[in-house]
Amino acid sequence: MNTSILNPTQQNLKLILFLIVAFAGASCSPQKTAETAVKTEQAKVKVPKTTPIKFDNPAYEITIPAELLPYEQVAVYAKVTGFVKKLLVDRGSQVKKGQLLAVLEAPEMDQKLNSNRSDEQKLHSDYLFAKQTYDRLSEASKTVGAVADIELEKSKSIMESAWAAYQASKSETAGTAQLQRYLHITAPFDGIITDRNVSIGALAGTNSNIPLFTIAQGNQLRLTLSLPEKHAASIYKDMPATFTVSSRPGETFETKLSRSSTLLDKQDRSLKIEFDVANANGQLQGGDYAQVKLQLKRAAATAWVPQKSIITSQAGTFIFTLNSNNEIKKIAIKEGIRRDSLTEIFGQLNKGDMILLQPSEEIKEGKIDEINTIH
Repeated sequence: MNTSILNPTQQNLKLILFLIVAFAGASCSPQKTAETAVKTEQAKVKVPKTTPIKFDNPAYEITIPAELLPYEQVAVYAKVTGFVKKLLVDRGSQVKKGQLLAVLEAPEMDQKLNSNRSDEQKLHSDYLFAKQTYDRLSEASKTVGAVADIELEKSKSIMESAWAAYQASKSETAGTAQLQRYLHITAPFDGIITDRNVSIGALAGTNSNIPLFTIAQGNQLRLTLSLPEKHAASIYKDMPATFTVSSRPGETFETKLSRSSTLLDKQDRSLKIEFDVANANGQLQGGDYAQVKLQLKRAAATAWVPQKSIITSQAGTFIFTLNSNNEIKKIAIKEGIRRDSLTEIFGQLNKGDMILLQPSEEIKEGKIDEINTIH
């Protein structure tokens, strides 16, 4: 007889046990499912995706408009009043420093100079006479009782007064002679006459607001530009630059940083910088507008983050960071430059912090249970 074959009674008992177990399992299933769901929900923490803040100091290039100006430019006025007697240059004339540009005439000044010279000569004669008198009395005073002390002192005082009057007259004559020399208008530096505003016979002088000439130095130019505030800390000594001007298409010129204003302009929050440009062959013109390419670099490493990690709202611009204590913090920032998909930022950042890649304004500050870092 085969023992594996069950009789009807045994089969019924097995079926009854199976039904009891199935019923018990069915009665417990909803409760266990609920508990499992709760535990799953409790364990289901929103894990932010983060990445390290990158600190770097890359060189970068920007293009900015600039103006090409004469190295020196000045309006020439007449220091004294007079009529234009001669004009020796015109617009476009190349001049050298000290070269005579124009001659004025002022007859009354000639007369005054002659009068001053006559007065000077008379006062010089008076001084010589007073000195001669004093010398004689001084010599005579060596004989006891020959000259009273008061007479000697009086003679000395007259001589000194005559000397002072002569020196004053001499200075006045020199002053008038200097003013007369101002009737000759000369060039203050090597350059080109860019404007001439008077003709022969015109009255020029201190009462006129119109300059006789305008002179510009053309053999050397200044490339001047206003650098936005966010780039102001990226300039350095002998910083290279290239530029183009519309008057010479297809040509590129090179130069190096010469000077900086150091302080930001209060009006537009920019830094004025200048580049000296040699122009001995006159190929460039002062007054041109230029497009300048600058090779900039920060003095120290700065923070860089993905652009998508920055939130800009009415409340400001900020990011969310995650520190070593699993704390999320909202950090206000200012944006710098952009490079590929990264943006330079400035704020209260720490090198060990991570940055949230998919932030939103609904994120709350505080601790979280775990993090998922991507690299």
